Amino acid sequence: MADSNATYTQIHIQLIFAVKFRDALIQNHWEDELYKYITGIIQHHNHKLLSIKGMSDHLHILIGLRPNQALSELVNQIKSNSSKWINEKRFCNVRFEWQKGYGAFSYGKSQVTDVINYINNQEVHHQKKSFKQEYLDFLNKFEIEYNQEYVFNDLI
Repeated sequence: MADSNATYTQIHIQLIFAVKFRDALIQNHWEDELYKYITGIIQHHNHKLLSIKGMSDHLHILIGLRPNQALSELVNQIKSNSSKWINEKRFCNVRFEWQKGYGAFSYGKSQVTDVINYINNQEVHHQKKSFKQEYLDFLNKFEIEYNQEYVFNDLI
């Protein structure tokens, strides 16, 4: 068994996921509370939040991932706990849910500042580009094979 005190990592991951059906449900008056809540989930699992921001229909989160937890497990915790919290707070008139799946993109240390700037300027990016186009651009930039039919299949 490895001694965790002798494990040193630098894993930067940008997570991107949307509200189910890409509905514009995240409202300005409670989005900061949501970001703080998600930050708490990430920190509770001993990961480091580097940036979080989004639009009314999706989120971008940049984390320093610790190797003590599978990324899929962390994302499941973020999505399930935050949607439960949103529904308990009754922030929406309808049941809040996140889409199935997510995007996860890795970065080197030298790219972190640019990614944080990108995340913090979501409003500017989305004046020119839809979330769907942004997401497809990420998949293409990172050369991730995907089937267009399934990328946004929860819209059908």
